[in-house]
Amino acid sequence: MYFVDNQGITDPRINIALETYLVEHKLVDEPILLFYINEPSIIIGRNQNTAEEVNQSYIDEKGIHVVRRMSGGGAVYHDLGNFSFCFIKDDDGSFRDFGKFTQPVIEALHKMGVTGASLQGRNDLLIDGKKFSGNAMYVKNGRMTAHGTILFDADLDAVTHALKPRQEKIESKGIKSVRSRVTNIKPYVSDEYKQMTTEQFRDNLLLHIFDVTERKDVKEYHLTEQDWEKVYRIRDERFGNWDWNYGHSPQFSMEHRHKFPFGLVEYKVNVEQNKIKDIRIFGDFFGLGEISDIEKALTGVMFEFEAVKAVFDSVNVANYFGQITSQELAELLVYGINA
Repeated sequence: MYFVDNQGITDPRINIALETYLVEHKLVDEPILLFYINEPSIIIGRNQNTAEEVNQSYIDEKGIHVVRRMSGGGAVYHDLGNFSFCFIKDDDGSFRDFGKFTQPVIEALHKMGVTGASLQGRNDLLIDGKKFSGNAMYVKNGRMTAHGTILFDADLDAVTHALKPRQEKIESKGIKSVRSRVTNIKPYVSDEYKQMTTEQFRDNLLLHIFDVTERKDVKEYHLTEQDWEKVYRIRDERFGNWDWNYGHSPQFSMEHRHKFPFGLVEYKVNVEQNKIKDIRIFGDFFGLGEISDIEKALTGVMFEFEAVKAVFDSVNVANYFGQITSQELAELLVYGINA
């Protein structure tokens, strides 16, 4: 097995592009192990509805990345206290055999004091009934990756807020994430590891997996300049692309409503590929203009805050609704709130 060093990159769009490149291009005849740490981000499963999985107002406020990966499964939160491991190899029929790929990680964690760590259910690593690692797989053209996360010292409050689903009615063809109690594993490690940073802990895990005592003894494949050029091309075409991360979402319908001082505003929206397919606006407000003008202007617009607000900014909203701002109307439509 070879290790590939991602050069300390924390941009999830590049890291996931790197992993995808290693799956789609066979560089060596042995399995590859890749580690990476991402800055705050939500990584969406391939078949999920992004709008349903993320707390959009929270991630907009915090500047959190949203990236759709190639594999299925649920949405996960990443930050600098969390790291990902990826085993990449030829597909030998072991797809869905999470035990095969998590066992080396579990054994290494046991050596580091996390003796209660185990695979439970289909694809989660737990300790004391709490999840610290979710795992997924992806296969393409006879190659596969089995990847997972490890919460070492992550911001668990952010995990809760970033992935908290909104309470409005959402009917979706996407796959819902299973919410589980989560924990960091830092409290469970041996004393010699408790003062380590996430990077140091990750590096020690690497030594345990390769059964060596020094980093120089880890068998490594060094990416070439040409390799990196292809990685960045994949980043640009997919993971750095709004249409991939949001527009790939399956069709869904939603209703957002709020009682403002001047009256009720209610949206009924159909969205496809994260663009407004059709919309109806209802309420008991007193408007002078034909509300169908607003509905027509919003049809075909990307279902994201700035695009929607630009539509409301282009009209005299007071003429249609009463005493309300474009900001409030856009927040209600996209976020389902009146912030």
